[in-house]
Amino acid sequence: MTSVARVVLVGQRGSLSDQLERVPQAKAPPRPVSKANLADRALPVAQALPELELFNGLGGFTENGREYVTILRPGQSTPAPWINVVANPAFGFQVGTEGSGYTWSISSRENQLTPWSNDPITDRPGEAFFLRDEDSSDLWCPTASPIRDEAATYVAHHGRGYSRFEHTAHGIAADLIQYVPVDDPIKISRLQLRNISGHVRRLSVTAYVEWVLGPSRTASAAFATTEIDPETGAMFGRNRWSASFGTRVAFADFAGRQADWTGDRREFIGRNGTLASPMALVGGHPLSKKVGAGLDPCGALRTTVELPPDGTIELVFFLGQAAGVEEARALIARYRTADLDAVRAAVDRYWKDILETVQVKTPDRSMDIMLNGWLLYQTLACRVWARSAFYQASGAYGFRDQLQDGMALATVRSAMTREHLLRAAARQFVEGDVQHWWLPHSGQGVRTRISDDRAWLAYTVAHYIEVTGDVAVLGEVVPFLEGQKLEPGEHDSFFQPTISDETATLFEHSARALDQSLAIGSHGLPLIGTGDWNDGMNRVGELGKGESVWLGWLIHAALTAFAPLADARREIDRAARWRAHAAALRAALEAEAWDGEWYRRGWFDDGTPLGSAVSEVCRIDSIAQSWATISSAAAPGRAARAMAAVERELIRPKDGLALLFAPPFGETALDPGYIKGYPPGIRENGGQYTHAAIWAIMAVARLG
Repeated sequence: MTSVARVVLVGQRGSLSDQLERVPQAKAPPRPVSKANLADRALPVAQALPELELFNGLGGFTENGREYVTILRPGQSTPAPWINVVANPAFGFQVGTEGSGYTWSISSRENQLTPWSNDPITDRPGEAFFLRDEDSSDLWCPTASPIRDEAATYVAHHGRGYSRFEHTAHGIAADLIQYVPVDDPIKISRLQLRNISGHVRRLSVTAYVEWVLGPSRTASAAFATTEIDPETGAMFGRNRWSASFGTRVAFADFAGRQADWTGDRREFIGRNGTLASPMALVGGHPLSKKVGAGLDPCGALRTTVELPPDGTIELVFFLGQAAGVEEARALIARYRTADLDAVRAAVDRYWKDILETVQVKTPDRSMDIMLNGWLLYQTLACRVWARSAFYQASGAYGFRDQLQDGMALATVRSAMTREHLLRAAARQFVEGDVQHWWLPHSGQGVRTRISDDRAWLAYTVAHYIEVTGDVAVLGEVVPFLEGQKLEPGEHDSFFQPTISDETATLFEHSARALDQSLAIGSHGLPLIGTGDWNDGMNRVGELGKGESVWLGWLIHAALTAFAPLADARREIDRAARWRAHAAALRAALEAEAWDGEWYRRGWFDDGTPLGSAVSEVCRIDSIAQSWATISSAAAPGRAARAMAAVERELIRPKDGLALLFAPPFGETALDPGYIKGYPPGIRENGGQYTHAAIWAIMAVARLG
């Protein structure tokens, strides 16, 4: 109990007030007066700025579209944090234009090394670098956060596999680049300093990380401990109370250059302090070298340098995590002596090989830039590996989510797509339904009544085979899951299932999923359950009667794509049953779902239409129209009219928006589900949802 207690009170030591009076209070040292004559604050500097394509006043592209550069001049900031996600399959970080961000290992939610923030206003950093002139006491950062000089310019370069920051102030030109290797759990930060002041400079450089070592500081700070490793001199951080990651060892290391340090955040920033004015650096006092348990955990490591006029130095800081102490020591030792230019070059080659395999040229330069790298980079680094971004850090695989992402990789990295098809199939219960999402490090996940997950397995398997010709994947054997079934009226259940002794081929997994997707309602269309693609519509069909038009298009597409694969495996009866069901769906979609100018979205349990011209809200839904074309199931004339309605009703060129549906749910008696918890026009409640917008683009392209 004592090891994790926040406060220890002993009855024999007197009253509560007496014990509180005896608690020692750290006194803040006096703040020194800056000796401005020793380092001219206003030293004029002409900072070179790059020429940018498609410049929008804040940023634009360079390096033939491979890099996005943001220039923050005095008084400028981005309207929301603009971030880059830099990752390998098991480790990564995200970093914003101002330098804020966080780092994780294995799970971007459950094992954050430093704090994730989704506050678009303050965007409070949990990692930072500080520069201090030891003669003048001037203190600043190489990034725009946490200390920003409002009269200065800050340049941030977001590239494929790295981010870089440039800032010149106080006669020092700083250049910070950050990246992760192709396959090691370590973040490399290389800070280059060049003295352009004309006289010798004595500087201290401090690297700061705010340890989390769990899902949040609130949950894990009390259990985090720090120590200085006697062999490497690096700071180790551990959270032995973490059920999944308690044996792992995080580390912070200035490549062995650290002269002093502290593991106590209160010491570093001061009581009620902030990183914008950390007491330990403002005061200029040595760090205490305090580490251990019972602290407000952080890792602050400081080194000093002396730069002659025109002198340049590079300082390297490592942040990472390994399986244990020996593994951490080996990783630190290896990268202290590694050719970091070669490591960076390997990262560049890796992304070039993936992103430049397929290149397109269109009349629209902005489209070329996005298609020739950035969209695929986002898919792999952010969606498949990190499973994290600014507004959400789940660390989980979504059953439908990464199956869809894998479709984008089938042409350029088919092995990755194949691997994930088998990974997803292994999250299917013996009954045929699946985990809607799961945590890969533990297998815990949620069993639901969401209706579209199952169809995506067969649909994406068929797509993979069409692209690669790898029919052999259907014979790969994968186990099922076993676990508690949902009780009547129960929407979902989060638990850790067991691996079943029952196994089956990928074909059988996909076929079983399709077989369980054939139930229909009174209009002859699939039951929506507690949500289809739009999870927020979780009460449209919670009683088991609501139907989904969009799901009808998807299941039709999945059945028609998978039936030929059944033929080839002599599953003649199954193939015939699927084709018959697809034909019935097609007939019902045309007979029941056509609303006159577009297709309806579905029906509530009580038969109230959703996505109809007579609807008070959600009159027209984009995905019910786009998938009429994508599935190739709709009558061509109606498909074209439906997409014309999308353009007329949902595309807003002046606002630059392609809405999911309109009008959004607001003050209405209809209760589609938790979607109403979002403000009207936000996210799934009628906002621009990128996924649906891209489906609309795909549909328009197919129509020609």
